[in-house]
Amino acid sequence: MKISTKGRYGLTIMIALAKKHGDGPISLKSIAKDHGLSEHYLEQLIAPLRNATLVKSVRGAHGGYMVAQDPKEITAADIIRVLEGPISPVEVLDDEEPAKRDLWIKIRDAVKDVLEGTTLDDLANYEDKGEHEYYMFYI
Repeated sequence: MKISTKGRYGLTIMIALAKKHGDGPISLKSIAKDHGLSEHYLEQLIAPLRNATLVKSVRGAHGGYMVAQDPKEITAADIIRVLEGPISPVEVLDDEEPAKRDLWIKIRDAVKDVLEGTTLDDLANYEDKGEHEYYMFYI
């Protein structure tokens, strides 16, 4: 499964809104400017997020968008499903070889577990501790 710009920018919008949770509405223009993104594209992404009741809009001179619920209650999976559809790297077919079918199911479940186990609050308050594992390849 490859996450497109819809999913990536949708997460960007939601993280930006979660960081300002409780501070009032945020304009898409400010999010676009802060992240170097197209405001027009973000406008296209906010509609499905609003329809899924993940964000709510506030009209007026000081209007904008805010998360519709506590960021601890929204998962990355909720956002990705709205913008990308079902979480699955491939369509699992019943007539596929059992070893391949089980591999696809394991990959799907692993990705789903990570996305469902990561809340919007986790992403908004993420601190890079520099504890990354990198692989070194020698030729």
